[in-house]
Amino acid sequence: MSLGSYCALFGISRQAYYKAHLHAEKTSIAHVVILMLVAEFRNAVPMLGTRKLLHLLMPELINHGIKLGRDLLFDLLRFHGLLIRRRKRMVKTTDSHHWYRKYPNLITEVVLTASNQLWMSDITYIRTLEGFSYLSLITDGYSRKIVGYALHGTLEAIGCIAALNMAVLGRKHKSPFVLIHHSDRGIQYCSQNYTAILNTEHIAISMTQSGSPYENALAERVNGIIKNEFLPKKVYRNHKEASLKLAEIIGSYNGTRPHASIDYLTPNQAHEMTGNINKRWKKYPRRKAGKEVEKNDAEI
Repeated sequence: MSLGSYCALFGISRQAYYKAHLHAEKTSIAHVVILMLVAEFRNAVPMLGTRKLLHLLMPELINHGIKLGRDLLFDLLRFHGLLIRRRKRMVKTTDSHHWYRKYPNLITEVVLTASNQLWMSDITYIRTLEGFSYLSLITDGYSRKIVGYALHGTLEAIGCIAALNMAVLGRKHKSPFVLIHHSDRGIQYCSQNYTAILNTEHIAISMTQSGSPYENALAERVNGIIKNEFLPKKVYRNHKEASLKLAEIIGSYNGTRPHASIDYLTPNQAHEMTGNINKRWKKYPRRKAGKEVEKNDAEI
């Protein structure tokens, strides 16, 4: 049978058939281009979520004349098994059962208008074949920039102090507002050596009042981003290898990864700005268990 006979059998014209065939070819080529671009972005940020990917992809897609929406990108990545899943935290890094002084929470109603008004600190871990290494991070609450970090082989306060010293040295200008340092009640942050540096630098000390991670939500979120997006299932040979990789990871986070909560700016871009790019500071509400496609792709 001829093509015209087949088209007549299904009640379509030859023109509609050729148009559909051409569209399928263009769509196939467009999907290949999209997947290549996704691979490039995830080479720098291995576990970058789909919404952030869409934001980064848009300029390139416009240049290629490709129209793509959020749902189509989700469907495409799902078909190829490229959606991201969050891993649960397993190692406890906070010990609040100690005799050191514990400070009140000062950030319940804070409104941020510039960088260096609020620093949030927390500790996470990195796997190595020799055991765990512990990563201390200090994040600016306004820009989401990691301003201080240090990797140490134990949970002693030495790593936290090194991260704090980096943040203090990197502060180019002091804000007219009082800088607040917020953390959990871990023994590292309550230790005399750590609080002495904060007092010397005239930095106000704020701490969570319960064991809930939502009182230190931003720091917990940044920990999750570094572990789940930049270190997916990665086990380094030793502490030295992990330390060498860390500077590259922090550089990619600060300079490459956009954040939805700061208008899809990177932390480096937001750090130099002032004004209302953030919503009013508040504790993040507990999410209900739902049918989210990507649990680690929250709008933050």
